[in-house]
Amino acid sequence: MTLLDAGTWTGKIFDGGWSDPAAGGAFDVVEPATGATLGRLGTATAEDVTAAAARAAAAQRDWAARTYEERAAILRKAGRLFEEHAAEIQGWIVREAGSIPPKAQLETHFAENLCYEAAALASHPQGLVLPSAQPRWSLARRRPAGVVSVIAPFNFPLILSMRSVAPALALGNAVLLKPDPRTAVCGGVVLARVFEEAGLPEGLLHLLPGGADVGEAVIAAPEVRVVSFTGSTAAGRKIGEVCGRLLKRAHLELGGNNALIVLPGADVGKAVSAGAWGSFLHQGQICMTTGRQLVHESLHDEYVAALADKADKLPVGDPAAGQVALGPIIDRRQLEHVDGLVKGTVAAGARLAAGGTHEGLFYRPTVLADVTPDMPAYAQEVFGPVAPVVPFATVDDAIALAADSEYGLSLGILGDVGAAMRVADVVPTGLVHINDQTVNDEPVVPFGGLAASGNGSRFGGPDANIEAFTETQWVTVRGEIAPYPF
Repeated sequence: MTLLDAGTWTGKIFDGGWSDPAAGGAFDVVEPATGATLGRLGTATAEDVTAAAARAAAAQRDWAARTYEERAAILRKAGRLFEEHAAEIQGWIVREAGSIPPKAQLETHFAENLCYEAAALASHPQGLVLPSAQPRWSLARRRPAGVVSVIAPFNFPLILSMRSVAPALALGNAVLLKPDPRTAVCGGVVLARVFEEAGLPEGLLHLLPGGADVGEAVIAAPEVRVVSFTGSTAAGRKIGEVCGRLLKRAHLELGGNNALIVLPGADVGKAVSAGAWGSFLHQGQICMTTGRQLVHESLHDEYVAALADKADKLPVGDPAAGQVALGPIIDRRQLEHVDGLVKGTVAAGARLAAGGTHEGLFYRPTVLADVTPDMPAYAQEVFGPVAPVVPFATVDDAIALAADSEYGLSLGILGDVGAAMRVADVVPTGLVHINDQTVNDEPVVPFGGLAASGNGSRFGGPDANIEAFTETQWVTVRGEIAPYPF
């Protein structure tokens, strides 16, 4: 069976079945590496969102009343479908998202395991027996939130959609999914088709591709109680403001400008390999990308030379046409953003040690030396394959540099474990990896950032997911009606 046969979804949106959007609009699915049109998907409208939210709320009540065994069985089948159709899905991730094949393989493997972890979540204990000063039982139990809106980005489209969709469904919720239009097949159609084939009841998952008006609608719909957003800090601030006004919970996983600290005595060869992976994986288009490389002054010159040499040797090109290390930037607008930051940093006095050029959307991995903290490519999130390198003299200097950022997502520290632990204890960050680079995630870990990287919410693991997608309800039980003096 072909899971993603275009005849199923061309020009459509998904509400448990494939249907025409209210206004009948559609948009092209474009391959960034070649500019070729891969397909055509329906464009949702605010009217479609209104109908989807009402239908989702109705379907959710029955879904929440079903046994955990029924919900878990569907999540397990979805996991098997990701495994069985991995090659087909990976082909779409390579072409639509500009991913190299190993990254696409990671996405399908991760999605499969997210389903299995969510299946186990359905039967996880979800309550506490509380003490009471009254003659009664007192309980706190977790109940499904209701309808959850998931707004997902383009960079890891499958993982970052599934990370919220799978646990939300397993815990008895319905979902409105708005993928990034640039990756609406591998971040949207794939999920709809998998859950359709897995037997998810109609009305529980809605695929609503579209622009800002659709994003606003999936937040504002009165049936929606929780909004799960992964994307830029600027967009996240706006969503947080709206959710605050509407008294809705918002889980915001936002940007990062993550530091990798190379301590004195670290193995330079291994450190350079880790630094290159952290800065250049998926063209640097990852919230956890290593955006600032802080290297002890005793290693700095050797490190810069080795990192530049590695960058010069990494092949860049169409990941569907041959073996490369980096594919295309997602679109022209993002490429211009990256190139502008690099050029602005060089104009401010930095030295271009490698890269800084592009052909079409293929941007060379770039190393910047003689960088100071006020330069654009160091101070801002680049979201491209750019590695600014800054020396430091003491561990305290490294701590000060790493902490001097509005972001607080991920921190990598390479070298002496004792010194690294001291750094980890004082730099504010949601994730810290000693003797590893900054890009790390697993389905079972609590993932999220601080400050401009997010509002402290977490995804992953039973505790974080239950907190994210359920509400707490207090229940008391007496043996007979309580007496009162009125």
